[in-house]
Amino acid sequence: MEQLAKMTLALWSQAHESCVAISRYAESMEENTEAITLEDSKYDVIVLDGGKGGKTLAQKLGHAGKKVALIEKSRAMIGGSCINVACIPTKAFITAARYLQSCRRAHEFGISPGDGEAKADWPAVRSRVVGLVSAMREMNLKNFETTPNLDFIVGVGKFSAAKTIAVELEDGSVKQLSAPTIIVNTGARPQLPDTPGLKEIALTSETIQQLESLPEHLIVMGSGYVGLEFAQLFRLFGSKVTLIDRGEQIISREDSDVSLALAQVLSDQGMEIVSSAKVEKIERSAGGVGVVLTISKNGESKTTTIEGSHLLVALGRVPNTEVLDLGLSGIFVDKRGFVKVDDKLQSSCEGVYAIGDVNGGPQFTHISFDDYRIVKDQLLGQGLRRTSDRQVPFTLFTDPELARIGLTEKEALAAKLDVEVVRVPMSVIPRAKVSAETTGFMKAIIDRSNGQILGCTILGAEAGNLLAVVQMAMLGNLPFTKIRDAVFSHPTMPEGLNDLFAASKVVV
Repeated sequence: MEQLAKMTLALWSQAHESCVAISRYAESMEENTEAITLEDSKYDVIVLDGGKGGKTLAQKLGHAGKKVALIEKSRAMIGGSCINVACIPTKAFITAARYLQSCRRAHEFGISPGDGEAKADWPAVRSRVVGLVSAMREMNLKNFETTPNLDFIVGVGKFSAAKTIAVELEDGSVKQLSAPTIIVNTGARPQLPDTPGLKEIALTSETIQQLESLPEHLIVMGSGYVGLEFAQLFRLFGSKVTLIDRGEQIISREDSDVSLALAQVLSDQGMEIVSSAKVEKIERSAGGVGVVLTISKNGESKTTTIEGSHLLVALGRVPNTEVLDLGLSGIFVDKRGFVKVDDKLQSSCEGVYAIGDVNGGPQFTHISFDDYRIVKDQLLGQGLRRTSDRQVPFTLFTDPELARIGLTEKEALAAKLDVEVVRVPMSVIPRAKVSAETTGFMKAIIDRSNGQILGCTILGAEAGNLLAVVQMAMLGNLPFTKIRDAVFSHPTMPEGLNDLFAASKVVV
């Protein structure tokens, strides 16, 4: 391990030396390159693309007196993926689906739905989402245009030297920008595997939002966060949905009891789940699309075809780095193309940072925002913040929600930690009973030696909000007894945490 560490350090040092050499060469060329010597082309900081972390950092630096260039590749992406194609529109669709489901359940509360059954008006749903996204995009543009010392530039940027970015503007011209500090925030996009016929037919998490009518039968490849959220929301809107999972359980990183419980919820809602399935090829069919797959179970395999009207592929994301010409800057990427960074988010080239999805970390907006805080601390603060000491909360916005912080049960057992696992059903919570939201459970991993909470998973109503209570206790290094004995308002969902931790037999 020591030899490997030395080799890694040596490679990193070589990359840094290359970066410095390229920078010096670029500086020597400035005398003969008019575009680079123009005063308005020299900046303190250049930010490539304005996702959550990048745009927030650009504005903060501008207000701090730094001259900043914020480059965005398209007017349709002003503000980043979150508000345009990810968090905001998808959660708006999910909220609409939940309201529809509430209407369908109104009779459980003694409320008559009226003369007709509640149905989705998909064009109206889409119209609301489009309006929401447009308003947020305009708000972001206004913020950029009114931030002091910030130049907002629409164009496609890539490295032309270690500390120089060539930007192809909307009119086709190219402008050279230079800065001692560059922030790569180019994000990631949906991954499309090389399965025969797939790229010609498949929808992604971005293109499926543009459908003008609901799918009659949606086939979803992938059982991660994106696949599950879209699969359920279209099922609640009335589409027939078949979920194809290449593994034995959905959301494979979670404990099996969590996966099985959520799979049961989806099945009860009418979704078909096909597990242990390898997709061989995609074909066009009379109904739209045919997915040829091999299902392997109990030592036997069979090939079958599932036909549907639409196919959504949700098999992860790939980084937007291949067009950046990173080789000209001495920046290392991993085998998947993500920019390699240290725990302060600096790449192998000094002064070049990578934040958000492009650096291969957890692909969440809240992580991109924390990346911003880390880099801001490097540029304006004491440089103490780092990725290695932060907690990462996970929330899957299905109904019910799934939220987790820290270790899973299987991770704790694999690490041979001396832990106690406590679990209670959501049905013990009075508020859950009142709301008729009793599906799911809570479980926690407790260190027997000191009573510290090592992890918590919640499958149930308001799971994301409930998890925040546990996360704050973990951040404060509080023993589980502090939550067990806390006085929460009645009747609220956090009361259930009293019951969860009261189930522990650990003595602190």
